[in-house]
Amino acid sequence: MNTSFSFNGENDDHEDLLTLSLSIGARSPATVPLNQFHSYLSSEISPLAPLQPTFTTTALPLPPLPLSPQEPIFFAAPPLQPPSTNLETAPIPCRGRAGRKPSIQALKQGKSEAVSAPYPWATTRRATVHSLDYLLSKGINVISGNLYCKRCDKQYEVEYDLRQKFMEVACFVSKNKCGMHDRAPAIWMNPSLPNCEFCDQNNYVRPAVSKKRSINWLFLLLGQMLGCCKLSELKYFCKHTKNHRTGAKDRVLYLTYLALCKQLDPNGAIDL
Repeated sequence: MNTSFSFNGENDDHEDLLTLSLSIGARSPATVPLNQFHSYLSSEISPLAPLQPTFTTTALPLPPLPLSPQEPIFFAAPPLQPPSTNLETAPIPCRGRAGRKPSIQALKQGKSEAVSAPYPWATTRRATVHSLDYLLSKGINVISGNLYCKRCDKQYEVEYDLRQKFMEVACFVSKNKCGMHDRAPAIWMNPSLPNCEFCDQNNYVRPAVSKKRSINWLFLLLGQMLGCCKLSELKYFCKHTKNHRTGAKDRVLYLTYLALCKQLDPNGAIDL
């Protein structure tokens, strides 16, 4: 008996049958009674159960048990190696740049710091002059020296007032010392020399210098002619006055000027 019902609101009295059209693939629709459909739903579909999480456990190694307070912890230290006494295998320390030579060196055998004073204002010690107070107390107010002209081959004597000329040098040093940067200025490196008294030529006159031990240091200081000295002569002065004597000429000349000023005025403001 093939009877089909449709739920369009017309046949509400017939609720015993329900036409279901199930289309699975290419199958034809099938009619299933409503009560069978209800029983199918109640038997096949159960209420949703709460989801249970799934865990995957992996066996991990257990950490070591802590030591008890009674068990001290010891660390094995490497054995101490005795210092090497073999010079061939001992490590050689690295060396940096060679240091500067000391400014104080012993004199050669047979030589002494004490010499005969070549001038009344010089002491018996090499490259050393008397103080200004000592010279003035002895009545030495004028310092003399010899100049030599290479043009006419003449030599003559020049005198300087001790107090006046020293004040000129001392004032110049005190005003310009900070700007010198431990180097002699150009006016000391290339001093202005007077014209020759005989031929009146310029740039031919030089201080007369014979031996290093006989250099008239005070005369050259007052005339600001120390720049006419050779570098070896300036190093000679710094050697015997215990000053640093290596480096360029402007450095050694600067030290020579200041050391002579310090000899003349030991308690003054000029210092190395």
